[in-house]
Amino acid sequence: MKRVLIITYYWPPSGGSGVQRWLKFTKYLRDFGWEPIIYTPANPEMMAVDNSLSSEIPEGVQVIRRDILEPYSIYRALTGKKKGDIKPGFINTGGGLSLFIRSNLFIPDPKCLWIAPSRRFLKRWLRENPVDAIVSTGPPHSMHLIAKGVAKSLNIPWLADFRDPWTKMFTFKYMKYSAPVKALHTLLERGVVKGADVVLTVTNTIAGELESVRGGGAVPVITNGFDPADFQQKAPSLDKEFSITYTGLFVKSQNPEVLWRVLSKWAKHDPGFASALKIRLVGHTDGTILKSIEEAGLDPYLERIDYMSHDKVTELQMASQLLLLSGGMEPESRGILTGKFFEYLAARRPILGFGPKGGDMDIALGESEGGAMFDYDDERGCRRWLEDRYAEYLAGGVPPADGNIDIYSRRELTKRLALLLDEIVR
Repeated sequence: MKRVLIITYYWPPSGGSGVQRWLKFTKYLRDFGWEPIIYTPANPEMMAVDNSLSSEIPEGVQVIRRDILEPYSIYRALTGKKKGDIKPGFINTGGGLSLFIRSNLFIPDPKCLWIAPSRRFLKRWLRENPVDAIVSTGPPHSMHLIAKGVAKSLNIPWLADFRDPWTKMFTFKYMKYSAPVKALHTLLERGVVKGADVVLTVTNTIAGELESVRGGGAVPVITNGFDPADFQQKAPSLDKEFSITYTGLFVKSQNPEVLWRVLSKWAKHDPGFASALKIRLVGHTDGTILKSIEEAGLDPYLERIDYMSHDKVTELQMASQLLLLSGGMEPESRGILTGKFFEYLAARRPILGFGPKGGDMDIALGESEGGAMFDYDDERGCRRWLEDRYAEYLAGGVPPADGNIDIYSRRELTKRLALLLDEIVR
């Protein structure tokens, strides 16, 4: 069996969406002739802890954990926050000294202090424990820089997986980078994209962006997906309420204010609808979104759950009348196709989506017949779609969304990954 070293920042017991992609690939790689070995931090800053995910790691898989030094202690000192207060994705992009430090001193990201010690360790370790290929997955993009240094030094084939863009990520323009630092990011990105034997990503839009950087050769796409094993339990009864559920990280740029307006107006003028409505948010939610909900007078209908284990989240998804999906208002969001999207499909509950029309998520939602996507200012379209679903709810419950989703199973996606790895080691 061939061996592949996977360099990833996110690994159980870390929870959240970042861990799912390579945890699931690891789960099925042995079925296609590859033995995974994981290299990951021993002490990462965890947005959430989900011990249930450890059961997904196949028995006997070697996990190498090494200490990482991260600069969040500086951020905590500047802001007065305590350990555990910092949630990745929530550092204020409005300005300030902490953002300047994070943007201009820690390049490409706050994990950069792990690059040099990881390179030194892995070069020694790999000479005694050879592998056939190396994989790096980012963000954080420091993982790619670790892999680049090791793979080129030891002449090992290298696959670089981009779960999100680098310089084309919508948050990039808010990070207050100086001109030289922006240029350095572009240089580092080009070095990874041109240096890897294969560059892999999750959407066609991101693939096109990376192909322009690579300057030749196609960038293959393997989307995120769902694991049928996560949904084998008997489907729970549907919520008695007209529930609209969002699970996962919910950031400022994803705030569907049009939805809050629609629900607010409707609840004020229809007591029956008001008594049935439930808005459920599971995961870390940005304060601006909670403020929008409060200002819309929707607090009485809001249920907040800060974090829930992955297996419990899937149960909630399957029980909800509707699932809320929000890709983001930034133009760059056209290329975002989150792992959450595929889990929603697997739950087979209708999806109410917000994001750019014609983007990757809109196209995938239409092809799968899993729900409907609306622009962030389409109040009329959103209201009409919700009225149709509410009529179904009153008639006995919103029926399931039974589209074509089998092509997104994690095992089938891992088969495609294994073929890519086979190609680069020939």
